[in-house]
Amino acid sequence: MQNPLDTIFAALADPTRRAILAMLLEDDMAVTDVAEPFEMSLAAISKHLTILTKAGLISQEKRGRVKWCKLEPDAMRGAIIWIQGFGQFEAVNLDAFERFLDTELKPDP
Repeated sequence: MQNPLDTIFAALADPTRRAILAMLLEDDMAVTDVAEPFEMSLAAISKHLTILTKAGLISQEKRGRVKWCKLEPDAMRGAIIWIQGFGQFEAVNLDAFERFLDTELKPDP
């Protein structure tokens, strides 16, 4: 069984899927409308949507004859919390750290 964070980050790794999520920030969209701006087949878009659905990032619902996609923002909560955990550390100036080490580790003459 795969870790939910692994599934979410794998889904987010693809630029097409990230673009789809950005589009769905605006409103729910029909699958055909999601596919419109991309230069790929509807089948390829459907595969991307399946991955996003399995990750819980979107939901799909059939309304009449049209399949709609909806963003599920709560699904990213675990990933956001995980990422924010790294925000507790101050940014390290590696050049300054290297100069410090050079100074401290120089043998006394």
